[in-house]
Amino acid sequence: MSHIVQIKTQVRDPVAIAAACQRLALTAPAERTAKLYDGEYTGWCVELPGWRYPVVCNTTTGELKYDNFQGHWGQQQELDRFLQAYAVEKSKLEARRQGHTVLEQPLSNGSIKLTIQVAGGVA
Repeated sequence: MSHIVQIKTQVRDPVAIAAACQRLALTAPAERTAKLYDGEYTGWCVELPGWRYPVVCNTTTGELKYDNFQGHWGQQQELDRFLQAYAVEKSKLEARRQGHTVLEQPLSNGSIKLTIQVAGGVA
């Protein structure tokens, strides 16, 4: 039986953050305080290509702090790529942690299909 799942991403796992950065060939994230335009924020900082300021991931709340000045200081699509990579890596980590096998298939529209093989069937 097949299931379609939509995920609202909360960024809470430093291991998955690092895996997403590695997947996208970004600099490894660092836990630190970063100065954004409107203040300072502490969390796992991700440097996205072409962005003036890092994205700060608060793994306690799952929230992101960033300032791309509506695309003038960084393209939204770079953040979207990071969030997609994070969701894929977190899903794979959790599935494998539970002993499941994961198959990944990139789709022509930019989506990524994950098939998780569980004991006795496919999720």
